[in-house]
Amino acid sequence: FDERISDRLDLSGAIGFSAEPKLDGMAISIRYIGGILVTAATRGDGRSGEDVTHNIKTIGAVPLRLQGDFLPAEIEIRGEVFMPLKGFEALNEAARKAGEKTFANPRNATAGSLRQLDPQIAAVRPLTLFAYAVGKVEGYALPQQHSELLSQLAAWGFPVCPENSVVTGVQGCTEYFE
Repeated sequence: FDERISDRLDLSGAIGFSAEPKLDGMAISIRYIGGILVTAATRGDGRSGEDVTHNIKTIGAVPLRLQGDFLPAEIEIRGEVFMPLKGFEALNEAARKAGEKTFANPRNATAGSLRQLDPQIAAVRPLTLFAYAVGKVEGYALPQQHSELLSQLAAWGFPVCPENSVVTGVQGCTEYFE
């Protein structure tokens, strides 16, 4: 992989990589116009997803309005909605005590929570989000480096994975993975 990148970009020397853990939640795209959250959808089949705006708005980690003075006219923020393990365990414990069915894993609990028709149910589930990318953007020049994009996402009010890091070369990637 490293060699292919070097060859295709005609680079010599070690390449810097932005490294982050893979999260096992549910991919989400959140659209903002004029800094205001207007829609949110799951990835679905890659072309169209399920509208989950009503439930995304109940997640405290998701800003309803972007922070800052200079904002894009329109932007699609991509991220991962997930349920931390402690929240998942507490949700299942409460279900057991109530004699209800428990969730098999945090990913299923996240997906089920986002697909609720009643946003009040989603609102009490321990969901959070880490933003990691941008899709469509209008009226704004994005940073060239992914690590800088993560900083910009944080400046707009999004949580980003704290375990992100910039590493150098294959050795840096291997050390990060270990």
